Order: sequence, then C-alpha cells, then structure tokens
Amino acid sequence: MFEIRHSDLAGRIGRLRTKHGIVETPAFIPVVHPVRQEVSIDELKKMGFDMLITNAYITLKEYGEDARDVHDILNFQKPIMTDSGGYQVLVYGSVDVDHQTMARFQARIGSDVAVPLDKPTGFGLPRSKAERYVELTLKAAEDTIRMSKEEGRDEGDDAGTIWAAPVQGGEHLDLVEYSSRRLLEMGYEFFALGSPTELMEAYEFYTLARMILAARRVIPLSKPMHLFGAGHPLTIPLAVALGCDTFDSASYILYAKDGRYILPNGTVNIDELEYLPCICPICSSIGVKELRDMSRDERIVKIALHNLYTIKREVDNVKQAIVEGRLWEYVIQRSLSHPKLVEANNTLVESAEYLEQCTPIFKDRALFLSLPIDQYRPELTRFRRLICSNIRSDKSTLVLLIEPEEHPFYTSSKYKMIKDAINAIHDNDHINNNNKIGDDVQIAYYSPFLGVVPEEVSDVYPASHMVSVRSVKYYEFPTMIDSIIHFIRSNRFKRVLIEVDERSIQFMRSINDKLQEVEIGYCLNIEDIIAFIRSKQW
Repeated sequence: MFEIRHSDLAGRIGRLRTKHGIVETPAFIPVVHPVRQEVSIDELKKMGFDMLITNAYITLKEYGEDARDVHDILNFQKPIMTDSGGYQVLVYGSVDVDHQTMARFQARIGSDVAVPLDKPTGFGLPRSKAERYVELTLKAAEDTIRMSKEEGRDEGDDAGTIWAAPVQGGEHLDLVEYSSRRLLEMGYEFFALGSPTELMEAYEFYTLARMILAARRVIPLSKPMHLFGAGHPLTIPLAVALGCDTFDSASYILYAKDGRYILPNGTVNIDELEYLPCICPICSSIGVKELRDMSRDERIVKIALHNLYTIKREVDNVKQAIVEGRLWEYVIQRSLSHPKLVEANNTLVESAEYLEQCTPIFKDRALFLSLPIDQYRPELTRFRRLICSNIRSDKSTLVLLIEPEEHPFYTSSKYKMIKDAINAIHDNDHINNNNKIGDDVQIAYYSPFLGVVPEEVSDVYPASHMVSVRSVKYYEFPTMIDSIIHFIRSNRFKRVLIEVDERSIQFMRSINDKLQEVEIGYCLNIEDIIAFIRSKQW
C-alpha cells in the first residue's frame, strides 16, 4: 500500500497506492464540499492535486444512503478520502448517525481512504473526558475494521477501501500513545492524527509536534500517517520532518471568505496589502487594488486559488528538500518565520535518535551548519556516537587543535606542521634508540558542531562534507565539551595539549574541572604546541 522512495529526518517521499491510483506523498489534500464548490474540481485538477477529501456525513445527508459513487458525485476519478463527520462532532458535539452506518456508507460510495466516525478530543479537554472520547473512538475503530474484514474489504487490498485509524488524545500525550498502540494492534495500516486544528489556530506548534512524536513512537515509519486540519505552510515542513505524510484542510477557502491571503510565513488580510508578494498565476495577472475591487464571490475564488498555490508550493519545496537531503536546513529556515515555530524546534533536539532512522548515513551534498541547534542534527549526533563508541587510541598523549578551515583535516597546514614535528622526533628517537615519543601522539581537532574529530576519521562523512560558520559562542555548544571529555576518558590519555584562542580559552578550561586525573596544557598557537612537543616535556 505504501512504499518509500526518498527519506530525510522522518520525512519521506512515498507512494500511496489506492484503487483509483497512486498518490505521491507528502501531499496536501484539499477539502471540498460534496455539493457546493467555490473552487471548481476542474480547477483543482489543473493545479495538480491528485487526491481530494470530502465529508461523507454531509454526502449522506445530501444524497441519502443510495448515493452514487463519490468519484461520480465530484467528477474526480482520482483517489478520494472521506471524513466521517468527526469535524461536525468536534464543533456540534454529536451527529445523528452511528459509526456502523457511516462505515458502510463510506465503503458503499467507493471511498479510497475512509475514516471511522471518531469522537475528537480537541484541545483543552479535561483528562477524564479525553479518556472517554478516546475509548469511544477506539470502539468505533474496532467495529469498523471488523466490519471491513467481514465484508471482504481488508487492509492492503487494492480493490477495497483503505481505513485510516483516527488517533485521538489531544495534548494528553500518553493517550495519543495509547490510542496509537490500540489501533496498531487492531491491524490498521494507515493512521490519521486528529484534533490539531485548534492547536494550529493558537500557534501551539510545540504541542502539535509533541503529539506527532507521541503517535510516531508507536506507529512504525513504514506506515503512512495523515494529519487532520493542517492547512498552512507554516505547519507543513516540521510536520513532514516528524513523520506526517498527508494533510487536509479547508483553510484555503475559509481564509478566502474572510479576505485572508496566505503567505509562506503567515496570513494577512488583503486590506493590509500594498502589493501581492506572489508570482502564482493569480497574483501575476492582477494587482492588489483590482483584487479588492472585485465582487465578493469573484474575490473569494481568486484568493482561494492563490492560497492553494501557496500551500502546494510549500509541499513541493519540502519534497525537494527531502530529495536533496536538506530537510533539516529547510525546517530551521522556515521556523524563523514565527517564534512559536522556533520553540517547536526543541522537538528536533528531543527526538534526535528517532530522526536518525530515516536520515541517510551519507549524502551527496555538504551540510550547512549555522545555528547552535544544528549540533543536534542526526548526521552529527550519529558521528559523535561513532567516535565515542568505536574509536580507540593506544596513545598516551592527545594533541587537540582548533578546527582548521581546510578539509579533510590531514590536508591542513597546521596538521602538516604538527605531523612534521612529530615525525622529526620519531626519526631522531629511532637513531638514538630512545623511547619513540612520535609514536605516542594522537592528533585530533575539535569542532563546535561535530565535537572531537581524530585524524583517522577526518575524511569520513560528514567531517569533511560540511560548511559551518566560523564565529561561534562556544558555551552554546555543550555537545562539543561532552564529546571531548568522553573521548579522553574512553581512551585513557595521560596528557592532553589543547590549542585555544581568545574565544575558546575560558570555555575549554572547563575541561579541567571534569578531568582532574589528566594533565592538560593549553597553547595559543601552533608554534607553542610544536615547541612543547620538541621539548619532550611529557
């Protein structure tokens, strides 16, 4: 049903196979009304949307139980997802139909992806009520999957409906995990995380990110996950990076009815615009005054089309970032659009091990490292773990240099100077039959982002495949000190000679407090290190 073609972080470019064709993910799925569409289905086809979602509950109310195939109703012969009325339950408290009826109806009208009638927990619900809503949703999900199997519409059968398991729990993360686990045990292959709309409207991106992670802690990355109500470009990059594959929303038309114009970094009312800062087909053909002077109905359609183009462009940008292996850079870049997104980036740090699972070990492009948070990206945490776990030196002396600008490390002028000095000592010791000090020195460098990098692995990805800022505040890089301390302890060096400069000296001296059993010296330049080595004051 679902295959992964490319991956980066927990984001994937995948292929979702349905009975009406294949949908490439990540994908935004526009919400359309089953009867009235301000933006025509033909227009959505032209824009390149390969999947739509409509409300099965409204379809039932409009057409009755003998409704035609939903593809004929919408005149759309590609995959269609149907929601069972959960949104109406969230808004109005209940609907006048049971979950068994909705399940049979969605299967009867030929839905490609259908959702059992759930009881959304929303946001801000007391725990006791949230628990009850989760159990009601699980009961509906269990009955639905059992009915599906009894009627021959099993999961993974291309001839039948794919049932999307509704994951509820809201901000109660343990309930999200519990809900995910129960649904997985029932045999669902497609999952849909519910109730985030209110969170997104309140810009509670951090809570939303933690909900996604709570679900993904249980749901294998091999299984696709939908995020209900994600209809703004701000939300999509981080949600994809954490493991969401599809999204739906009616935001494009709802915003348009209020005169709200979606931008990549926010939303603005058209009355506040002096220009149309977009080059989509709509904005390229009219000016802001012309847009404001249109009749209301025409203006709504134009803004809605622009909003759809903006959302689709964001999804395409995310896809390209995945292919290039730059999803981390893209997520961090987009997060600077809003302080609450910067806050949500903490989830990237908290879930580094999880994000490693789909992050390639090697990439074709160099990593760009600009901010302190970049020290936690999966490629770097993986490298530091490799050094700490696998690299062992039999030397008693460590020479630790400031990261040179030249890469790999062994091509740098400072490395060559140190190596020449050590080799000269080695040759002299060999002639005089003395202890071979030259054989007893381990050379490495320290990087704010990578930590300690021994000479032997300085050309291993990503050590020689990264571009980082040259001016940093060392106290913002705790992983570097941890890496250095762990490397020294795990190799039992007796002496350590560290190159420092005015920016690093105070911070590097903090190593003394944690390694009192090791003799540590500090030098402000390479010449002092070489002089120290030649003096044989070991």
